[in-house]
Amino acid sequence: MNYRHAFHAGNHADVLKHLVLSRIFALLSRKEAPFAYLDSHAGVGLYDLAGDQASRTGEWLQGIARIWQAETPPSLLDDYLGAIRALNPDGALRYYPGSPELARQLTREQDRLQLNEKHPEDGALLKGNMAGDRRVAVHLGEGWHVPRALMPTQEKRVVLLIDPPFEQADELSRCVSALKEALGRMRQTIGVIWYPIKDERQLKRFYQDLARSGAPKMLRAELFVHPADDASRLSGSGLAIANPPWGLEDELRELLPWLAGQLAQSQGNWRLDWLIEEA
Repeated sequence: MNYRHAFHAGNHADVLKHLVLSRIFALLSRKEAPFAYLDSHAGVGLYDLAGDQASRTGEWLQGIARIWQAETPPSLLDDYLGAIRALNPDGALRYYPGSPELARQLTREQDRLQLNEKHPEDGALLKGNMAGDRRVAVHLGEGWHVPRALMPTQEKRVVLLIDPPFEQADELSRCVSALKEALGRMRQTIGVIWYPIKDERQLKRFYQDLARSGAPKMLRAELFVHPADDASRLSGSGLAIANPPWGLEDELRELLPWLAGQLAQSQGNWRLDWLIEEA
């Protein structure tokens, strides 16, 4: 329980994860019916890029800083960038929204947020950052218990983000187990698993487990900033998305090539395919 996301806030993996979440929220918001957002490993929700932890690694300089400075970003980034601009009204990039703050800004009055953070200090910070919004509930429990503790939701539509720190060897398999439990409780769950890419060979079993998860359909979206042939570094990251909303695949086909060009460090690339095609 030593992981602190502030060291990595705003890096290329955050950009991918948060941009895709912003598009899921936008697509769901086309219908009036409410939805719930559940976050299993929520972090603190808001990050100071000039703070000690973020400035110590400077990972955001190769991530959100490049997007922030882009002259003509695609219009599909408007919601995502708008949330960041709301935190930085003077135009200088200092504060970055974690997934809880992004969800808080991009969901509607009828939508509800259930955020979980196990780390006691981060959980307290999350509660402080979310204070005052009656739509938000913060839980200080085990992230892997979120599906059984909080599902089914009263809303018929739900987005579940599973984004553990990946400090333990079994966390990829636990992600699949959590997703299967969520789908067992609400088959229509839009389940989003974020995962790091260091060595694709190590991910083979994970992909196989996802393909056997029983999800009605599952989209895989991956962004590479280095070639995936060096297990000593983070080559990129991916999202496995169960039950993606209609239209997301087409949007990602437009966004991923642009992101790969903007965020490449030694060599940029992307992948978008179906691990489970709709029957």
